[in-house]
Parts: sequence; C-alpha cells; structure tokens
Amino acid sequence: MPAISLTTRGEVLHQLAKRDNWASNNVGVVLVFCIVFIVFVGLISLVVYRRMMARRARNLGTA
Repeated sequence: MPAISLTTRGEVLHQLAKRDNWASNNVGVVLVFCIVFIVFVGLISLVVYRRMMARRARNLGTA
C-alpha cells in the first residue's frame, strides 16, 4: 500500500466541488441558533438597562 495518495486532479476537484451548503440542509438548526441569539441579546440588554437605572437612582438619591 503506498504511503502517498494517488488521487487524480479530477477526483480532488470533484471532492471539493461536491460540498453542500450546511445552512440550507439544516434550516431548523439555524433558526434555533437565531432565536437563542436574539433571546440572549435581549437578556443581556435587560441586565445592562437595569444596572444603568440602579446607578442613575443612586446618583439622584445622593445629589
């Protein structure tokens, strides 16, 4: 058995060209990723907003 692969140039090009688009084959998974990302960004923005409001309330209380 040879240690060097003897694939031809045509076989290599065929292997490279036959790749599919993963996102088009797994639409549900991409949708779930998008929904989780939107929820995550919403939660992070809610935490930041609450901290800003708490800091503003502290600053107004001491002034």
